[in-house]
Parts: sequence; C-alpha cells; structure tokens
Amino acid sequence: MNECRSREGGVKVSVVILNYNGERWLTRCLESLEKQTYSEQIEIIVADNESTDGSDELASALCQKSRQARFVPLGGNHGFCRGNNLAANEAEGQWLLFANNDLWFEPDCLERLISRVEEAKAAAACPLILNYGDESVQSGGAAGIDIFGLPTLRDAPAENVQEVLMPEGCAYLIRSELFHRLGGFDESFFMYSDEFDLSLRVWLAGERAVVVKEARVHHWGGAQVNAEGTLKPVTVRTSETKRYYANRNALMALLKNGQFVLLLMALFQAILLLFEGVVGLCLVRRWSFVKKAYIQVFIDVLKALPSIARDQQRRHGQRQVSDWVFLKFLSPVLNRWVELRRVRDLGLEVIKR
Repeated sequence: MNECRSREGGVKVSVVILNYNGERWLTRCLESLEKQTYSEQIEIIVADNESTDGSDELASALCQKSRQARFVPLGGNHGFCRGNNLAANEAEGQWLLFANNDLWFEPDCLERLISRVEEAKAAAACPLILNYGDESVQSGGAAGIDIFGLPTLRDAPAENVQEVLMPEGCAYLIRSELFHRLGGFDESFFMYSDEFDLSLRVWLAGERAVVVKEARVHHWGGAQVNAEGTLKPVTVRTSETKRYYANRNALMALLKNGQFVLLLMALFQAILLLFEGVVGLCLVRRWSFVKKAYIQVFIDVLKALPSIARDQQRRHGQRQVSDWVFLKFLSPVLNRWVELRRVRDLGLEVIKR
C-alpha cells in the first residue's frame, strides 16, 4: 500500500473513494476535496478495484501530490461492498464518508455536513445531491419506503436537517464505530442496494439517519452505464447485471433484516418482480434480460435461504428496536414511479448485457 501523507493527531472524517475505471471523474472529485474548508480534519483514501482504464495510475499520481490522500490498490475487483470494507479498514476518522468518484463537493460541504449531523445526534447522513452540471436537485436521500419494501427518494428536504430512511449511497456518511460494529457493507451483495441494507441496520440498532440540505455535492449518477453526455446523462442506461443485483439485493435486504413488517413487504416485492418480469418480456423482448434480472433472482434467493437465516440470527443480536419502526416511513409514493418519470423524460432504458 502506498501511503502518500502522514499526519499527527486525529482525523475527523475519512473520505473513502472506491475507484473503478473512473478516469473521467477522479481529478475533479479530488480537487474539490482538497478545497474543502474542513481540509485539515479530512483524510482521503482512494482505493482501486483493479481499474483497466488507467485511472489507477491517475489516482496514484494525484495522491502523491496531496497532503491528505492515500492510494490503496486492492489487488482485484472486489465489488462495491468488499472494496469499501477493505478501504474502511485503512481509515482513521471518527466518521466515514463513502463517496462515488463521479461527484464533486462544494467547498463547505463537509464542514456543514459534519457540524449539522453532530448537532442532530444522528449516526448516518448524506448531503443534498445535485446534478453534476447544474443546481437542480437529484436526490435528498430516501424519505420513506413503499408497500413493496423499496426506498422512495425525495427531491429535496423541507428542513435543513431532516430524517431519512436511507442516506444517498453516492455520499454516505456514517459514524466509524457504528459501521464496524454493524459489520460494514454486506459483502454478499457485491454492489447495489448495499446502502439500503446498511440503513435498515442503522435504524434497527436504535440510531438515526438524516439529510443535511445546506451541505451540497454534485453527482453524475450511474457512471459505469450512463457515461454519455457532457453536463448530464442524455439516456437512461442499465444492464442485465445491474438490474439483477438491484432486484436480488433489495429483496435480500428485507429478508435479512425483517421480523414482521419487512417480511410482509418482501412478499409484496416478490409479487412485483414476477409482474415486472412478464411486462419486461413483453416490452424488451429479450429473454436473456428477463432470465438474468428476474428468474435468476428467485433462484439465487432460494439457494441463499440458509445463509439468510444465519444473517437474521446474527443481526438479531445487534437489534435494539423491531422493524415496526419502519411504519413511520411508509410512503404512498411508489419507488417505481421515479423510474417511470425518468422514462418519460429520457425514453425507455437502453439495456446492455
């Protein structure tokens, strides 16, 4: 491991950037972190998941020029969850901020974020997420959960600090001690819905999560599949693999954390996935997509039931409240409504293999 800076004393927040083929984004991301008003209390860890576009070399070079940054080559592509867990083990901060490489921070973002979260006595948070090239709001975190057990995003919070079910995963702040106590990201997820699962565990541990409106970052979104455009994506792109992980992991998060409410939602979600699979076959007319993104989900969840049961038992020991707590987040707005609005604005998804 290549340590690019040394520091005496403690670190308030460790910014963990897991990089995979992020050559287009890294320079602006790291430059915005270097310009933070909070810079003396920040360390930056750029962990590379065996990139193939030269961004590993770029990250190493950028870190060597920085007082605050370290480059950590992970020696393989471990996926989002294990990659972030490995990087978090290198962190020294009281807080961990898991940041995507396709975002940039406004100069006072971290100072405002940490200050307001500590005032609110919350354990997890995210800043307000704006679109990459302008001031329009992309996400204020997931305000609630629909009857299918899927998180529902809010456009922007009404108050400066407001509770959310799930902080946005592209800039997810969590107290370091709590992250490690909960076991970090679930590595069986590999990627997608990992922040949803972690947020469920945060609330079940008796902690709170918030969004801070005055702390602002700009995010591209879906950089690996939505790379077209200069200021914002011009199409909606997905892949069979992305949809598979998103569907499988959202269902597994409910099953692993559920007692009563979440387990009922898991049943509703399974019915929804069956319906979507039929509709998807009619619209897309690609059997490989439906097989991978829907049928394989049910096969793999059924195979994983013994390990899901073991995880339920282990997580029961961390639980301070029951999953009835999530009824306060129950939302009449459906998660899939956001996807339908995106289709309205940008057209049907372009599906990669």
